[in-house]
Amino acid sequence: MFIQTEDTPNPETLKFIPGEAVLKMGTRDFADKDTSNISPLAARLFQIVGVMRVFLSNDFISVTKETSSDWNELKPAILAGIMEHYSSGNPVLNPEEEKETLTINSEDTETIKQIKDLLETRVRPAVAMDGGDISFCSFEEGVVTLQMKGACAGCPSSTATLKMGIENMLRHYIPEVREVRAAEF
Repeated sequence: MFIQTEDTPNPETLKFIPGEAVLKMGTRDFADKDTSNISPLAARLFQIVGVMRVFLSNDFISVTKETSSDWNELKPAILAGIMEHYSSGNPVLNPEEEKETLTINSEDTETIKQIKDLLETRVRPAVAMDGGDISFCSFEEGVVTLQMKGACAGCPSSTATLKMGIENMLRHYIPEVREVRAAEF
């Protein structure tokens, strides 16, 4: 197995591309070791000292390190952990956790459907290239709230991406949108 790595705009996060499927659908963001019990792969990576966050997508894994850790020391251990996982035959997610998540809800207003469609077609692909993801949380009184995941969570440039990129685009296409905010978790 040959695993490629890519830098992300977040200097604390690297993108690992194993060359085979990671998740069948959707994404999963593990903000800490305690949340990783549903993913044998994430749990394995959290055993590596210095790993702070693990994000799984359809074709890549983003790993965020502790600021005090060094990529030169962590990267070989993470590569080995990913290879060991795929060699083990264990699933990436426990089977009961692999359920489809719908992005469009039949009860959504037309404006929310438009927001979700723009996020799905224009924003998420670009954010995925940087090792992250973004998901819709709410739209209330002209304010769109989004959750940043993976490399985007805690990235120094994520605020600029939200305000200058996503907010401007949504306001251009959907006049009801006044502002875009990051969810507070």
